[in-house]
Amino acid sequence: MTTRIGVVTFPGSLDDMDARRAVRLAGAEPVPLWHRDKDLHQVDGVVLPGGFSYGDYLRCGAIARFSPVMESIVAGAKEGLPVLGICNGFQVLCESHLLPGALTRNDHLHFICRDQRLRVENADTAWTSSYETGQEIVVPLKNGEGGYVADERTLDELEATGRVVARYLELNPNGSRRDIAGITNEAGNVVGLMPHPEHAVEPLTGPTTDGLGFFTSILKRLVNTR
Repeated sequence: MTTRIGVVTFPGSLDDMDARRAVRLAGAEPVPLWHRDKDLHQVDGVVLPGGFSYGDYLRCGAIARFSPVMESIVAGAKEGLPVLGICNGFQVLCESHLLPGALTRNDHLHFICRDQRLRVENADTAWTSSYETGQEIVVPLKNGEGGYVADERTLDELEATGRVVARYLELNPNGSRRDIAGITNEAGNVVGLMPHPEHAVEPLTGPTTDGLGFFTSILKRLVNTR
């Protein structure tokens, strides 16, 4: 049975095609999902891609959380649907309260674009099982509002429960608290990641192929649960 992974397109999305390509390279079938459509077309998982949904008006992801497709995604996620939010998608997940905290303006007030070294801190989520805990990878990072923030109690809880998925190494590029690059929910089916694994899936275009594991992980998880 073919695994079908939906990739949402919001007005202002710009990495949706890259995400669909990454899904295809991982061996799954990418399914385009339109922001105004509540029907998820029976997908097995969802990717919220990077970009500038709704022009980043109000706050990044603040309008996208009210789109019809997000109503279905939020409901599905609470029932165990795997959801990966990349960059702007991470912002949407926080605005939708599927993940705690928020993403704010980079502390240096500049847009940053660089190849970023990360350490995978949790290899037990639906989107990270292809990695080893502690594995170091390199994927591109590009954001202007990528600083992850939360109150100390929330940060302590994320650390204590193993919900920090990835951490920046060598350089904190945006002022994220505790060098956090990605987190997961308690169930491990929802993951938000600020760097862009979909840009590191093939030798021709990526600095590495280290990002492909995020997309092969979901295939492994779904095969094991069927």
